[in-house]
Order: sequence, then C-alpha cells, then structure tokens
Amino acid sequence: MTDLTTDCYPSPTNGAPLLTVVEARAAILAAADPVARVTQRIVCADSLGRVLAESIRSPIDVPPHDNSAMDGYALRADDLGADWRLPIAQRIAAGESPPPLPPGTAARIFTGAPIPDGADTVVIQEECEIASGWLRLRRAPQRGGNIRPRGNDIAAGQEVLAAGTRLDPRHLGLLASIGHREVSVRPRLRVALLTTGAELTEPGEPLAPGRIYNSNRHLLAALLREQGCELIDPGPVPDTLEATQAALRAAAATADLIVSTGGVSVGDEDHVKAAVAACGQIALWRVNMKPGKPLLYGRIQAAHLIGLPGNPVSAYVTALLFLLPLLRRLQGRDGPLFPEPESARLAHDWPRARPRREFLRARLVYEAGQLPWAEPAQRQGSDVLTGVAHADGLLELPPDATPKRGTIVNYWSLARLQA
Repeated sequence: MTDLTTDCYPSPTNGAPLLTVVEARAAILAAADPVARVTQRIVCADSLGRVLAESIRSPIDVPPHDNSAMDGYALRADDLGADWRLPIAQRIAAGESPPPLPPGTAARIFTGAPIPDGADTVVIQEECEIASGWLRLRRAPQRGGNIRPRGNDIAAGQEVLAAGTRLDPRHLGLLASIGHREVSVRPRLRVALLTTGAELTEPGEPLAPGRIYNSNRHLLAALLREQGCELIDPGPVPDTLEATQAALRAAAATADLIVSTGGVSVGDEDHVKAAVAACGQIALWRVNMKPGKPLLYGRIQAAHLIGLPGNPVSAYVTALLFLLPLLRRLQGRDGPLFPEPESARLAHDWPRARPRREFLRARLVYEAGQLPWAEPAQRQGSDVLTGVAHADGLLELPPDATPKRGTIVNYWSLARLQA
C-alpha cells in the first residue's frame, strides 16, 4: 500500500507531466487494500450484490443421481434382441426413487427422473413405438445415451464460488442448487457522496435563473447503489472552503470512501482540492485524458477520497475508469479490477488530433463476420449527457492521433465497466 504522507507524483504545476490513465489507475489501486471489518452471515435470498467473504464448496454431487436428459424409455442395451423389442415394466417420474430395472424390460421415464439401477441407456420417445405394453425401437440406440451422470455439473467438495465474488442472480441459483441457505459476506462499503456547486438545484424544485439541475448527485448515487454500497448523502455542499472542509471531515468520520464531484479544477470557486490538502493528503491530481482531466485522489484520515470533475460526462467517465476499480479493490472483489478492452473498428475518420487521450461515447454496429463498427456520438461535449444515455460503451483514441475509418480501436462496453 502506497504511503500517502507525500504525493505519489509531483504536481503538474511544478513542471511534471500529466499522469496517463493507466498510471493514475495503478497509483490509486496500489494505495488501497480491502476494507477490514467484521463479516456478516446472511441468508442467500438477501445476498444479491454482496461480496463473498469465503469460498464456497459443494457438500453434494449435482445432480445427486444419474438422471434422464429426455422423455423416453430407460433400458439395458444388452437386453435388446434382434427385433429391438422389450416389455415396459415401470413408469418413473422426476422426484421418484425407482426400484432396480428387471432384466429384459424397459421403463417409461421422464426428464430429470432418476435412472433405475440396471439401466444404462435412455432412448427418446420420438424413436420408439408403443403397442400393448411393449416398446419397439426404430433404430439401434447409443449405449449410455441421454443420461446425465451423477456429479455431471458439480462434484462434492468442488469449489463453486471464490471468495471475493460479487453475487448476482446466476450465483444465487448456483448456491440454491447445492442447498446453501446462508453465506458469509463482506460488509457493504460505506461511501459518502458530496456534490458541490452553488448553481445546483434538486429535481422537482423550480429552476431559478442561472441555475441547473443536479444530475451528478443522482447519476453517481445510482452508480454507487448499483455496486452494492451503503450510501451516505448529506446533500449538496455550499461553495465555500470552510463548508467543504467541514463536509470532508464529517464524511471521513463514518465513510470508507468519499466521492466528491466538482471543485477539483483551478477556478476561484473550486474548493475541494484546497480542502483536501488542508484536511488530509493529496496523492495525485490531473490526468492526461479527455474528458476528466481534473481528477483528484487522496485520503482524509482513514477514508479514501476520489474527487471527480463537475461536468456530468466527465464525472461519469472518470467514475467508470477510476472510481469503480477502486470500489472493487476496497470491496475485496475477486478477479480483474478493470476489464480488458474489446476491439472495434472506428466508423468515421477522426481529424481532430488532441494532446490528451480521449474516451468517446459510442455505440457498436455489427456486421456479419467482421469486427463491429464503433460509432461515436455526434456530440462529445463534457456537458452532453444525451451522448452517454444513447451510448453503449467508450472507445479510446490515443493522444495526437487522427485515425481513419476502419482503424482498430479499444472499446469498453458500459455493461462490462459497471459489472
């Protein structure tokens, strides 16, 4: 874990180059360890979105017995004579415990039903003719066909979920399949959300001249709740240095992580950076990217702090690239903290070379047998939330580049970034 008593990097204002996106994310993650608090034991039905504190091994084989994969007839393949006929001696439905199959007979069987001792093959009903209690096959069966063996999915003692897994509906189904009723989970991450800006008005209130609605508060709150965090939201912070310092100290008293939006640039009304410097330590500030250059990371007492820009698109993009990987680290999540990019083809020439790495809001357009086209939104301003709402991902353009149509670019789907 990085020592935050000094800056991870010199201030760019002192002549040092801006951090790259990869450098900034690596520095943030290196400074963080999973939050250490007492784990909780809860019922699986209440564990959606929680992070497992222990690995889970199955106490049973799944399925617990050989069973039929199809509706049909169970038989012993060696009992078939030249005429492929057998008398039907049993009827076996799912949930029953059948007696052994008498030699020289077949059993009517249904999908999921246990295979009776003695049977080694199931023939699907479409390949059978039934008359007067006798079965006649239309063709020779495949020995062992249409039987799902015991333990085919999971063997007793097998690890089915690793510690650090964030539970989603698939995992809850898997836990139910092995009979698990309770799991041990890590505590919810406590995240304080501070929004700054004297111009902000809450939705539903009249919009006075010179003011705008506070989209960042609701966008980021939803993103944090989606990640399973316990949200602490004291409301908008007044635009003064004193109020910002007081809000940061109050948040640090209870939160594992403080997320602020706005106030991290260099304007006279930007107080977050100065307040963090006064209350704690700044580890890094400003990243060579667009949108989102004025990103800040530091600590207030034991709480981590991410200062996101105030423009809504900048806040959202930097949350995806930096905040969510930090959340995963603090939650003790298993697996990659940031996804690898997919490849796509740029759908249009991009003639405007920029000195910073750009992350454009885009949609994929698919073409059979080809890499998808990445179609950037027409409007890429850091205030244009419609471009985010209509996008399904971010495409990356390197600095000082004018890529042409068809250039292979890195692309991240929003679904993967927010998983």
